[in-house]
Amino acid sequence: GVLVKDAAALEALGRADTLLVDKTGTVTEGRPRVTSVRTVPGASERDVLGLAARLERGSEHPLAAAVVAAAEHHGLALAPVQGFRSVTGKGVVATVEGRTVALGNEALLAELGLAAGSALEADAAGLRRAGQTVMFLTVAGQPAGLIGVSDPVKANAADTLSELRALGLEVVMVTGDNQATADAVARTLGIARVEAQVLPAQKAEVVRRLQEAGRTVAMAGDGINDAPALAQAQVGIAMGTGTDVAMQSAGITLVKGDLQGIVRAVRLSRATLRNIRQNLFFAFVYNALGVPVAAGALYPAFGFLLSPMIAAAAMSLSSVSVIGNALRLRGVRL
Repeated sequence: GVLVKDAAALEALGRADTLLVDKTGTVTEGRPRVTSVRTVPGASERDVLGLAARLERGSEHPLAAAVVAAAEHHGLALAPVQGFRSVTGKGVVATVEGRTVALGNEALLAELGLAAGSALEADAAGLRRAGQTVMFLTVAGQPAGLIGVSDPVKANAADTLSELRALGLEVVMVTGDNQATADAVARTLGIARVEAQVLPAQKAEVVRRLQEAGRTVAMAGDGINDAPALAQAQVGIAMGTGTDVAMQSAGITLVKGDLQGIVRAVRLSRATLRNIRQNLFFAFVYNALGVPVAAGALYPAFGFLLSPMIAAAAMSLSSVSVIGNALRLRGVRL
């Protein structure tokens, strides 16, 4: 189902020419899982996964849940860490047994003045081409390994996005992922334009940039970090399976989080706008013809005056025609 907060949201969606979708939870299932672990010589996959999971226990990010779940699946003990610190959009840092351990993307490594190492960088490039999100693990300033996480594309996502493009909407995917990972997912979905390596705080800026280019933007998202972008867009579309703050910031909510709901909402909004224009036309014609006649415009030439009963019937007919036309929306194929 589709919940519309107000008429303004429906009207804005009907005028939208650009749909900005967040990669996680809108075009993907939002249930990432660990699919690859790579290590440097001397380190084991269990060591890398175990250390990463110990750090991620303190994070609420979906990728963190995937790492913790993988470690628990392998029966790894996850002892607490000290000095946990989350760097938004980049990764996490903590102290483990007296050593500083960091897990995140290249932006985190750059902020800490660290390097992943050429061997791991080569592995990361291959995983990204396969659409995986890569997180590097460093221990005491030295590369230890990396973890690749995959989030399956929703079964109906490609077909749904194709329908939206057929409706005249340009689909733009926004993600914090590396450009190569984002491009791999975009190719699968037929998305031509991607905004990659976007920090959570920058999503609203992407919306603003599109608006400044003259676009009418609909934004679809489901997370806390999507809320500013949902509010900035002409119309925000939240997944009913997402966070409360996202739904509060959006004008439209897809109850089951199904992307097909966007197609239905667009069709409904455009049909509603067409219906409104038709009703305004009917009302204008009735008044343009009826008011002058009722005022006696035809009397000097033809001696004709409009009977009050006929005028009342005409006004009733005007209302009936508008209501009847509006009721046709029930038959719109969505």
